[in-house]
Parts: sequence; C-alpha cells; structure tokens
Amino acid sequence: MKALDRKVLRDLRLLWSQGLTIALVVASGIGGFITTLSAVDSLALARERFYTQGRFADVFASVKRAPDALAQTLLAQPGVADVQTTVEHIVRISVTGQTDPILGQLIGVDPRHPARMNLVTLASGQPLPGAAQGQAATGQGPLQALVSAGFARTRGLKPGDTVSALINGRQRTLRISGIALSPEYIFAGLGGVPDQRSFGVFWVDHDALAAAWDMQGTFNRVAVRLAPGASQPDVMARITTVLAPFGAGQAQGREDHPSHAMLDAEIKEQQVLGTVLPTIFLGVAAFLLHVVVSRLVATQREQIAALKALGYANRSIAAHYLKLVLVIVLGGLVLGIAVGDRLGTAFLGLYADFFYFPVFEHRIAPWLLGVSAGLTLLIAVAGTLGAIAATVRLAPAEAMRAPAPGHFGRTLLERLGATRTPPALQMILRNMERRPWRTGLSVAGVAAAVAIVITGNFIRDAIDHIVDTQFTLAMRSDVILSLAEPASHAVRHDIARLPGVLVVEAGRDVPVRFVNGTLSERASIQGQDETAQLQRIIDINGHAVRLPEDGLVMTDRLARKLGLRVGDTVRAEVLEGRRDTLQLTLAGTAEEMMGLNAYMARGALNRLLHEGDLASRYPVALERGSEAAFLLASQGLPRVAATFSKASLLRNMQEISARNIRIMSTVMTIFASVIAVGVVYNNARIALAERTWELASLRVLGFTRAEVSLLLLGELAICIALALPMGMVGGYALVHLIAQLLQSDQFQFPVVIQARTYAWAGICVVVAGVASALVVRRRIDRLDMVAALKTRE
Repeated sequence: MKALDRKVLRDLRLLWSQGLTIALVVASGIGGFITTLSAVDSLALARERFYTQGRFADVFASVKRAPDALAQTLLAQPGVADVQTTVEHIVRISVTGQTDPILGQLIGVDPRHPARMNLVTLASGQPLPGAAQGQAATGQGPLQALVSAGFARTRGLKPGDTVSALINGRQRTLRISGIALSPEYIFAGLGGVPDQRSFGVFWVDHDALAAAWDMQGTFNRVAVRLAPGASQPDVMARITTVLAPFGAGQAQGREDHPSHAMLDAEIKEQQVLGTVLPTIFLGVAAFLLHVVVSRLVATQREQIAALKALGYANRSIAAHYLKLVLVIVLGGLVLGIAVGDRLGTAFLGLYADFFYFPVFEHRIAPWLLGVSAGLTLLIAVAGTLGAIAATVRLAPAEAMRAPAPGHFGRTLLERLGATRTPPALQMILRNMERRPWRTGLSVAGVAAAVAIVITGNFIRDAIDHIVDTQFTLAMRSDVILSLAEPASHAVRHDIARLPGVLVVEAGRDVPVRFVNGTLSERASIQGQDETAQLQRIIDINGHAVRLPEDGLVMTDRLARKLGLRVGDTVRAEVLEGRRDTLQLTLAGTAEEMMGLNAYMARGALNRLLHEGDLASRYPVALERGSEAAFLLASQGLPRVAATFSKASLLRNMQEISARNIRIMSTVMTIFASVIAVGVVYNNARIALAERTWELASLRVLGFTRAEVSLLLLGELAICIALALPMGMVGGYALVHLIAQLLQSDQFQFPVVIQARTYAWAGICVVVAGVASALVVRRRIDRLDMVAALKTRE
C-alpha cells in the first residue's frame, strides 16, 4: 500500500464522526432522489406495459345512442386503425349491510367477440360465460359480472358474492364471477378524486346490458386506435363531426382520460419533488465537504509541505485528498441507494392503494444509478478542489510557516454603540465576523434543514385547507342527489318528503364546449340559485364568490386557457338537448383549487336554454343521524341516477391522504434532521479543532468547562437562532416554488403553512442542534490541555 493511501486511512480514522455525518447527508440526498424517481419510474413502466398488454385506446368519445353500423364509417376515417364500440352506463349500486352511496360503471362485453382494445385482465375468479344464459338474458335472474380490483378489495367482495344494481329503474342482482383489471381504470374515481369505496367498475354481458336499456344494435361509447403517424387532433375532429348527430360531445385523447390524466399528474408531481428537494440535500453535502476538507488541509499544512519537499507533485497531493472525500461520499452513495430501494418499495406500496396493475414491481433503472453516481462524484469534486487548490500551490517553505494569526476587531454591535456587551458574547461575535463566509454558509445549511421540514409538512396543511374549503365552506349539504336527466324543479317536493330532510336546493349542470377564436375547452356550466347556501363557490383564500344575476363566472385557469378577460364574450356550444349555441359574457373569475369550472345563475341559464324551470342536481341538508334512512329511502326515486354523501367522500379522502402524508412528512423530517445534525455537528467539531489552543489557554487561566463550552457552543446557538427565521422564510419561498411547479389545469395547491408546521420545523432543528452540542461538549470536557498547548518552535 502506498504511503498516501495509508495516510487516507489514518485521516478517515481521525475524522470518522465527521465523515459519517457527511455520508449521511449524501445518503439523504441520494436516497430521496432514488426513492422518488425510482417509484415514479416503476409506476411509468408498469403503466406502459399494461397499456401495451391491454391495448389501451388512443381516442374516446361518448354518444347518446348510435347504430352499430356507424363503426364502419368511423373506421373509414383517415388516421383510424381500429374502432371498438360498447354500451356503458353509470348506475347506483347497493352492497348488503352497507348504506353509503355507491356508483357503478357497467360496461358491456361480448365473450363471443373478444375485445381488441381496453382488454380486461382477470386477476382472480372465473371469466364471464360465453353467452348470456337463461333468465339473465331476458331481464330475470342475476347477471354475471367482473368487478374492478380496487372496489372489490375495499368492499371485501370476492367471487360468488352479489351486489344490487339499479339498471334503468329496475333492481338487478350482479353475481361476482371474477376480479378484473383494465387499462381504462388503473385509477378509479369520479371528479379526479381516488375513490375505491364509492365507485366500482363492473363488466357484464353486452346483450343483457343492451336489452336492459333497449339499446340492441346500438352503442354509446367508442374507442379508437390511431394508425402510425396519424394526427390525433385531426382524427378527433373527424370523429366528433361524424358522431355529432348522435348526441356526442367532443372526442377526447388519452391526455383527457381520467385514469391516464391522474397517472400522468402523479408522475409529473413526483418528478418535481424528486429533483427539487434532493438538490438541496446534495448542495448542503458539497458545502460540508468543502468546510471539512478546508479545515483538514489547513491543519495539515506542515504535512503537505513535507510531501512536496519529498518530491510529491501537486497532482498527487490533490488526488490524495480527493480519495479521502470519495471514500466518504461513496459510502453515502451506497447507503443512499439502499435507503432509496427500501423507501422506493414502500412508496410504490402507497401507489398500489389507488393505481391497479397486473404487475407492479419496484425497480431502480440503470440510468438512475448512473445519475446518482455522477451526482456523487460532482459533490466530491466540487467540495474538494476549491478547498485544496490554494494550499497545494504553496511552496514548501511557505507551507511550513504557520498561518498568520486571525485579525479580530470591534464587532458591528460595538461599532453601533453597544459597549456593554458581555465579554463572552464579544468573543463569540468577533470570531463569527472574522469568518463571515463560513458563518453565513453554516447558517444557510441549518436554514435549509428548517425549510425542508416545512416543505415536507406543508402538504398536510394544504390538504387540511382543501378539506376545510371543499367540505365545510363550499359543500354545506350532507347529500347531493344527481338526476339522470334534467327534470322539473318540482322534483324537490319528492325529495323534501324523504326522512330527515331540512333544506333542499336545486342546481343544473350543462355540458358545453367553450370557444373563443381558435381556443376551445370542454367544461360544464354549473347553474346555481343566487341565494344558494348548501353549495357555494369558495376561492383559494376561503372567500365566497357571489353569482351575478346574468353572465358567467369562470375559474381563473379556465379563463386563461381560453384567453378571456372579464367583460369578454365567449361562445358556449351546448352538448345536450337541442345543442344550442349561447353567447355569454364573462362577468367574473374565481381562483379555485380544483377543476376548470364555470358558473351561472340557474334561472338565467334556464332562460337562455328556453327549457323552463329545470334542475339536475339537488344538495340536501339533513337532520343529525338521519342520513342512513334518507339514503335508503332515496333508492326509491327512479329519476335519481347518483347519490353523493359528504361524509363518505370526506372519509375516503382522509383514509387515502392521511397515511401517505404522514409517511412523507416523517421521511422529510428525518432527512432534514440529518442535515441539521450534519451542519451543526461538523461546524462544532471544526471550531473545536481550530480553537483547541485558545480553549485550553482559557482553561489554564481559570475558565470553567461551562464557560469554555459557552464560547464554542454559543456560536452554534447564535447560528441556529439566525437560521430559524431564515429557514422559515426560505421554506415559505420553497413551498411557493413547488406549488407553482405542481400547478396544472385541473389543480392548484394552496400555499398554506400553519403555525404548527413552523413550530415543528424549529423543534426538529433545535433538538438536532442540542444533540450535536452535547456530543461536542463531552469532547470539550475531555480536552487534553497539555497536548493542546504544545507549539512548534
């Protein structure tokens, strides 16, 4: 073994605790990087494999009713490679012993003519029988069905169980023959919210489903596969034109499909979090390496001079210190990969709660390992070269000379007139001002830890704000009933007679396509009564938005997408009924958190449509404890197509989000604590090594251990005190940055940070600082004064 290699081992033995903390900071950065991006990469890989295996379609469209022969017309359109039509309906589902409302998506499949797109994968149980048999085909007896895996798991369903479905006004029994997966429903839910409890997908015999709705020889849903090189916008425009006479809306691509859109949004969000936060960790690691190597080089000036006098080249000496750093950071790399693999597997388990694939395995892609190794090498080089460049360029004689004594002068407080500063505080402040860059970087490192804890916990605060805004301020009703078709407002009297009803209000939802010049966007106009109190428009700041008597109110994101300003006129092409075209004035905008929404007064909307006093949605306020009886009684209303319980929606959201947010916050807090310990402990050790002679001299002069420790640890306390407000400001700025990066057309994260999050961040960093200080204080108590006071001639 070469002499310099033996020196590396000796230096590592002397610096083992500092090297360990640096390695842990590197491991935190690499671990966070690999955790997030490996889970996202595994998610994307599982998606692409399932899309390929399940032949996921490229374009989708819905119609009221179209003849099967129209499929050939669609197939003849340029750019279309294949067309598949189905009959699909959303119905109310009842599970024995459970009263909360459930919606089911019934999809007709014909086992005699296997699907060519959106294939259904059987996870367990038996496939559907080859043909509708016996009484089931004629509307009697139970229907065999496959059920989506997420719904089956949350509801405890297994092959052989039965549920009840309200199919076209008649209760039918669905017997579960198997549990299934589909690329169309990797994510299952309504309104962009994961909801495995209240929304299930059921695949049933096509002929039986068509017969129930008198749709033999027709379809209401079409999927299209594009030919290679085809233009998706052009194909979508042609399909929309062909289907328009049959009550179709705008054809949609994969990017607008609910399941794909949620998957894509999750991948993009995690890519942002997986790059921004690890960058902070790795930047702190580079800083720590620079400080430690600078201190090591400064204390080894004599050794460097001797090595140069013995003929070692500058390149060899620089390589020696680089080896030392590489050992530390490579240890952090190995640990980070191991941590990232374990946490990545755990994160993938969280995804498995609402993303369902036939095969869902965690993997770390080779490119991810390569990037991690490259980042580690970059940290080592960036943290080392600057620290050793100045010293290795010194001539041997100059390097043998002790460095010039530090220059101490009056502090800023003293220059401002604070003459009664205690001596100990003067000594601390003068030492801090003597090295402003080191002090500033130390404060910045601790501040980064504070900012990361705030960032990790802000998502919890944001979800709490969203829940409070959506379920307390906006949705004041207990239940919302949705009708299959708009009906006379007189339906409210039937609803008012149900058990426990206190207040009933009306609303109307009209699907439209907004057009402004060359810009267009599909949305829904939500008509509400001007005096509505059960369902209100609440902006991101928690303020209620009042509807004008006439005119339209849009979310600000929708208005921006359409290039509209308040006062502009927009064309709204109605996608139901007579398919009228309305000219509407944008009367105002609302900064909402979720969705591309548009609102009007219901009376004004009905007048424009010339359809009388119609409604399609009824928010209902109930007496306490009467919800179960109301839900049971509402099943007897044939016009009601869907029922939404606020309690069920809230419980579902909390069950899914609470655990995920708790785990994420815990991981971020641990990583931030590692940073705080790394910065504080290394600063304390470096200060102890550089000021050993001073501290020993003070002990000889009669200072107690506590007084000597105060000089050293007081500096650390001041750094932490300065870092706390800086970190809180930095955390607020970082949260703003992440919220901007995560913003999408459908969702905007509110920047809400509660006082408890600031307090928790401060507590975590202070505890890490105290733990580091206790370790250093123990070393001060064991200080060998005789060895420390020895000086060279």
